Amino acid sequence: MATQEKVLIVEDEMHALVGLAELVSGWGYRTETARDGLEALDQVAAWAPGIVVTDLKMPRMDGIQLLQRLNELNQNFVVIVLTAQGSIERAVEAMKMGAYDFIQKPVDPTRLRTILANASRQRDTERELEVTRRKLRDTGILGPLVGSSRKMQEAYALIERVAPSNVSVLITGESGTGKELVARTLHELSPRKLKPFVAVNCAAIPETLIESEIFGHEKGAFTGAMERRAGCFELAEEGTLLLDEIGEMPVGTQAKLLRVLEEKKLRRLGSKMETSMDVRVLAATNKNPEEAVASGELRGDLYYRLNVFNIHMPPLREHKEDIPALAEAMLNDMNKKHDRNVSGVDGEMLARLMQYDWPGNVRELRNTIERAVILCNEGYLTPHHLPPSFGKGVRMPSRETGPLNSVSLEVGTTVDEAERRLILKTLESTHNNKTKAAEILDISLKTLHNKLKEYGSSPAGSDTVEG
Repeated sequence: MATQEKVLIVEDEMHALVGLAELVSGWGYRTETARDGLEALDQVAAWAPGIVVTDLKMPRMDGIQLLQRLNELNQNFVVIVLTAQGSIERAVEAMKMGAYDFIQKPVDPTRLRTILANASRQRDTERELEVTRRKLRDTGILGPLVGSSRKMQEAYALIERVAPSNVSVLITGESGTGKELVARTLHELSPRKLKPFVAVNCAAIPETLIESEIFGHEKGAFTGAMERRAGCFELAEEGTLLLDEIGEMPVGTQAKLLRVLEEKKLRRLGSKMETSMDVRVLAATNKNPEEAVASGELRGDLYYRLNVFNIHMPPLREHKEDIPALAEAMLNDMNKKHDRNVSGVDGEMLARLMQYDWPGNVRELRNTIERAVILCNEGYLTPHHLPPSFGKGVRMPSRETGPLNSVSLEVGTTVDEAERRLILKTLESTHNNKTKAAEILDISLKTLHNKLKEYGSSPAGSDTVEG
């Protein structure tokens, strides 16, 4: 490897300092050293490194204090922290302050080399991000995300801030708000953009198979394991893994996931060997994560490990001012997808779109525009191209009002029968959209599927299961 990247190594133990400097310089980096944070600041001023590798526990000025001072300089340093066993909390604190990544002592040379290689690409990413920021200022578009409202600008600011780093991000929001688009944008604006992006929906995988899907398995690991299979972590090596609907993951699997995240190593089912992995993990949920932790659906330690940063996507009803721009962008996409030449959305239809509450959020708007484009073929979209039931269907209920459709119950109806009627009536009112029905009923998609299996009921129609 040949590189002119400058790496400053900050470590108070001389033996470790010399060893790290020799190791890193052997990979082609230019290195300098410092014994504590104060000495590091002098080196920064005199030598201007691009990457700083620092221990956390040091005399005079520790790694956290050094990171604070580097942040004040506002020169886009890439900071990698070294932490002893049992000090993960401090490393997570450092990453919340802007550190790129952390590595536990004793240092694994392979992992350090990988992190340095990724970090050295981050400065190019920062320059590309500046071009993206200019486009965002001009058009209100960030990657596949569209919107100039205050709520969307707040989300964009967080995405820009954390995309170049290696931190875990928890993306929250109702179904259809664009959580996977956020994850893809984080990937595309990161140094990992040329590597795989893998998304797995934890709610859509049977509980008996989820560990195999995520961690992989060896041949013969369980009945039906006819050959070795790579899991999602291996498929996403050097890239980004999105664990969608993380709250639906079995608690036992969550414990194994936490261990992988902390140790950066995984073991396939049926294997005795551990494999180092380099994957950025993002997670998404349409639940309130604090409530999921309180109810025991989500492990608290996993939540705190994933929630280094939280990006919340607002429901469309809270930023309706973005609907005109969203509709125009979707119209352009659908013209290309369906080979149409629709000119735009007329004023009357736009007014109808603005008046609706969009319980299915941006995904529902996209489906509505796509249907209208297919019907229109050319000219302008008008209310004539909207579904006959548009604006009359299910709306997202508030906690105070509850679902808009009622279910009649006779005296003597059992609780189980009342529940069955409510579930089936809600499915009917959503045209069998199970994701929307689960949200209205305030249950998980997996629970809804289990209930329908009990009833022996699976009405024909739409079965939207995306998060």
